[in-house]
Amino acid sequence: MVNRKDLDPEESPAAEFGVLLRRLRDERGWTQEDLGARMRVSGTHISAVETNRRPPTPQFARSADRALGTGDLLARKVRAVRNSSLLEGFPEFVKQEIRATEIRLFEVGITPGLLQTPEYAAAINRGAVRRGAISEQQAEERLTLLAKRQASLARDPVPFVHVVLDESCLRRLVGGAEVMRAQLERLITFAELPNTVLQVAPYELGERRSFDLPVRFLTLPERVVIAYAESAQQGLLERDYSAVQPMLTAYHQLQAEALPQGASTALIDQVRKGIS
Repeated sequence: MVNRKDLDPEESPAAEFGVLLRRLRDERGWTQEDLGARMRVSGTHISAVETNRRPPTPQFARSADRALGTGDLLARKVRAVRNSSLLEGFPEFVKQEIRATEIRLFEVGITPGLLQTPEYAAAINRGAVRRGAISEQQAEERLTLLAKRQASLARDPVPFVHVVLDESCLRRLVGGAEVMRAQLERLITFAELPNTVLQVAPYELGERRSFDLPVRFLTLPERVVIAYAESAQQGLLERDYSAVQPMLTAYHQLQAEALPQGASTALIDQVRKGIS
């Protein structure tokens, strides 16, 4: 079949759902339009779910089960999609992150995962569990994934990592004084590595700060640059360079406006010493 997109079921629960839906449809010799007609949706809708461009809903899964005669197989699968604690696009981002030659990121409010101490990361996830945002099982899922991401930075050759932190990352107390002091010390240690740059975007930047939400850029071995941005409820992985390029330009502008590394680490140390 021409232009048939290969799918990786390990990319995310939604991708696994899409692979299963395609397999079940293929086994019956149906086209996407055939299945869509039986479900009273368009073939384009079927294609979007199969290729992980559109998340399946419980109603969609139940309708597909009826059309395919699969009992509640897809309905059970879609619950795994909705129960995942990872935002759409993030599993694919992580998959590319572990092979990137360069990683650039900007974070607001909390230290980014790659730089978190275990105690800081645990405190963040405990807070999410207490708020009811995630389950304890999902918290464990996040911490396990974070440990794998951090371990991947020790690969050979090591990636270049450029981090710009909004000053709020330093000022927001997470996990208590001891945990926060250790986290800030971890940032200073990170800045001393030969393959890293760490800058702080101070509050004084005001409207000159390029981003209001976290953003990450990966340069892959083939020199392709991809971007990932997220809000509290949605993640977006962007591969189209026409969309990535203006975001990357804004990041370079932020680098120019942020404090130099020496002044940044001095500010971090000042905040660390002021925690009581």
